[in-house]
Amino acid sequence: MSNSKTILFAGLALIALASCSEKKARMPKQFTIEQLYNNLSVGAAGFNADETKILVDNNSTGIFNVYELSIADTAFKPLTRSKTDSYFSVDYLPGSSKFIYSADKGGNENTHLYLMKQGDTSAKDITPWPNSRNSFAGWSEDKKSMYVSSNQRNPQFFDIWKLDTLTWKPAILYQNTEGLDFADISKSERYIALTKSVTTDKNELYLFDCATKTMKRLSNDNEATWYTTGFEKNDSIMFYTTNDGNEFSYLVKYHINSGKTEKIFSDKWDVAGMSLSEHEKYHTITVNEDGKNKVLLFDHATYKPVTFPDIKDGDVLGVTISPSEKNLLLTVGSSTSPTNLYLYNLESKELKQLTSTLNKEIDRNDLVQAEVVRFKSFDGLEIPAIYYKPLQASKKNKAGALVYVHGGPGGQSRVGFSNQIQYLVNRGYAVLAVNNRGSSGYGKTFYKMDNKAHSKGDLMDCIYGKKWLAEQEYIDSTAIGILGGSYGGCMVLGALAFHPDEFKVGVDLFGVANWLRTLRSIPPYWESFRKALYDEMGDPNTADSVMLKNTSPLFNYQKITKPLIVFQGANDVRVLPVESDEIVAGVKKNGVPVEYVVFPDEGHGFVKKENLITTTKRILEFLDKYLKPKAQAAN
Repeated sequence: MSNSKTILFAGLALIALASCSEKKARMPKQFTIEQLYNNLSVGAAGFNADETKILVDNNSTGIFNVYELSIADTAFKPLTRSKTDSYFSVDYLPGSSKFIYSADKGGNENTHLYLMKQGDTSAKDITPWPNSRNSFAGWSEDKKSMYVSSNQRNPQFFDIWKLDTLTWKPAILYQNTEGLDFADISKSERYIALTKSVTTDKNELYLFDCATKTMKRLSNDNEATWYTTGFEKNDSIMFYTTNDGNEFSYLVKYHINSGKTEKIFSDKWDVAGMSLSEHEKYHTITVNEDGKNKVLLFDHATYKPVTFPDIKDGDVLGVTISPSEKNLLLTVGSSTSPTNLYLYNLESKELKQLTSTLNKEIDRNDLVQAEVVRFKSFDGLEIPAIYYKPLQASKKNKAGALVYVHGGPGGQSRVGFSNQIQYLVNRGYAVLAVNNRGSSGYGKTFYKMDNKAHSKGDLMDCIYGKKWLAEQEYIDSTAIGILGGSYGGCMVLGALAFHPDEFKVGVDLFGVANWLRTLRSIPPYWESFRKALYDEMGDPNTADSVMLKNTSPLFNYQKITKPLIVFQGANDVRVLPVESDEIVAGVKKNGVPVEYVVFPDEGHGFVKKENLITTTKRILEFLDKYLKPKAQAAN
């Protein structure tokens, strides 16, 4: 589990971050939307038994299916052929070529786990419980059982089930009756680590002893977060991260028998996690360094650093250490390429790129590397942001611009690759991804600055981001809009409603319009987080309802006077379709240009390539119609 703020309303694709130097303006080759979305999105699950193949998923068919990737020749072998719902790889069944994948129906988030044999055309649902949400929680040490987190018993709470891999008969391992969240289980199954959300800035960490049926609280009364990162095999050591007494999270070694704790690693940024290899020869530590990962590899017995490969313009988003502990599978992001997979052999020190996800028709020199910028907000607070400057922008060829707002609350614009942003920048629009107050990754003081003050200081940060854009000599200050998804979409609507003269247009992707309704209709499986969410956002069933109504764009739609385009998934369970339906209907009453796109086969966030192409194409058409600088429009 991550030690960053839980992101309830996911935003769009993560934003890239890299440094770039000033270059003379030039017109890049303009690629089509189809060319860009012919980039490949790929994710990795794990190694097969002899470590010659990797279970992966990719969207080459337009939606995600499961494939087997050969390490020798880097060829993809298709294992599933879904044409409707995306299938995501989970892992090989230990000692077998059979595999597990996960899927829901049309984005409804009721995810099930399926077992499939290579060559078969149908799969076995190993979590066949109606209206349940299920996720893989690991393998037993003998590899003969699988752990599953499921709310099949009670829609509000997730229990831990143990499934025998011969019969797939489930047995309950931990019954959750107190609204706790499963974090980890020791190899012997004696200890289970659990967390409980108190606020979005504070949680509890517990250790449950299955032998004695006793629960021990490891956290304290301080305002801090606590997240376990793993157990050693001997049941005497557990690791966790916490920001107790510190702005940023650090790594702690907890001695279970004595209760002694040791701080074993800290940085000037958040320690985002730690991972132990299967036989405990190595461990990795990941640091969220100004929105970009720093991954460190150590010999676990001595804690001495081990050489880790340096990949140019690469951000290591994930590391899987093979069972033999000879190979590292690296998931690597870049500001100018979709995520790729690499194999690093720890013995030979050889680094091999396994995928090439950027469409060969696209020259990376025509894509834009992002840079970190910082600007002062209304109260002097320094705000970090990720900036994409179009290659063709100049004082003589001024560009339009967008302030981009991430999801959340509490998200972070980070390293990654966005087809959508690169396409808009290629077509001449600058993009500034603002990490407004309340964003993760910049210390807990910065993180909690928006509590019960949403659409206020955080929204002003976006407006001051717009002011920073307007000060750039190559930006047309009269052609700046705002774009965001989910919580970011709410910020878009709030900007148009509460500051109607600041932005020329708004692009809202499945944004919250009515906080009262959204907070009352959260999915039942968020029950363990409900109190914490209400603590940050406000409780709609108390006097907070007045504040929530006042900050809900829906009740202020009559103030919106600028063109708006809205996108929504019909199966969204986080931001209900009625949210977008009603804001669109309201703004239309103002006589304002409003465009509305609903995808019947999507949930919260869009997955299907066809729908992603439609979304980006419609955004560009909208911007060209209502935002494009006059000088460019005349060209």
